[in-house]
Amino acid sequence: MQYKIQFSIVVPVMNRPNEVKEFLESLSQQTDKDFEIIIMEGPSSQTCDEICKNYSKELDIKHIKNQILSRSIRRNSGIEAATGNYIIFFDSDCILPPQYIETVRKQLNENYADCFGGPDNANESFNTLQKAINYSMTSTFTTGGIRGGKSENFLPRAFNMGFSKKIYEKIGGYDEIIGEDIDLSMRIKEAGFSVRLIKEAFVYHKRRLTLKKFYKQTYTFGCARIVFANRHKGSLKILHLLPSCFALGNIFLVLASIILGNIWFLLPILIYICTIFIDSFMKNKKLSISLVSIFASYIQLFGYGTGFLYELITRRVSKKTVEKMYRQ
Repeated sequence: MQYKIQFSIVVPVMNRPNEVKEFLESLSQQTDKDFEIIIMEGPSSQTCDEICKNYSKELDIKHIKNQILSRSIRRNSGIEAATGNYIIFFDSDCILPPQYIETVRKQLNENYADCFGGPDNANESFNTLQKAINYSMTSTFTTGGIRGGKSENFLPRAFNMGFSKKIYEKIGGYDEIIGEDIDLSMRIKEAGFSVRLIKEAFVYHKRRLTLKKFYKQTYTFGCARIVFANRHKGSLKILHLLPSCFALGNIFLVLASIILGNIWFLLPILIYICTIFIDSFMKNKKLSISLVSIFASYIQLFGYGTGFLYELITRRVSKKTVEKMYRQ
């Protein structure tokens, strides 16, 4: 390390005062409080003015308001407003364990990286659906553990991601596209910067989703993968096809069992359901979470798989992205 790390935390928020309160409370409990916080609030009917004011006595907070809907622009504006040389990004629905900042500082001092990311986890206070969605987003049997469980080819996500300000100065920040954080992580790697997974730097990600919203979110993730393939040559891998194969395979097996009148076609589906149930139960120790994990896992894989196929065939989102690139 050639310079002292000075952390600036940037969080885009809109109409989430309760989330901001929980987030700031977790920051007030940090064992290392040498950082500034920049709350970038978009057009909100429920602002977090009072909450930021209450915590400003114990935390260094900049509360910046604007009328911009785009999270990407607000994140970039947060970087511009930051006085630190290393920016850390969180979503407003994250809660940090007390040693988070201390852990990141120690890890970067010992093994510096221009960019880092950490995994997400479920807190004991989370409800059944939140824990089930957390399972489906992190399980080896759904995502292959690529969201923080494995370091190979790791791409940090903006709910728990940090990078040196010199990255922003060289390649810019987040673009206004779907999957903007993964796109930025790819650009950081392509520019030759070092990227590292810090497993110990986890956050509790309190996703406030219904199963319907979860499907919509994962559908968008599937579309985004084709956008990335257009922007980053060679980024599309065979494993990205697996959710689509899973969705089509399940549909085929159900139709085959109905048309041919043979329930044995449903055996692979039953085996997968049992695998999810057992694995979730071993991790969460609750039957209710295990049962909901089955639905969450299927929704995630079908959402991603159908979004991927639709974008692959239509290129609807990709065309809009390309048009925007040419206008810049």
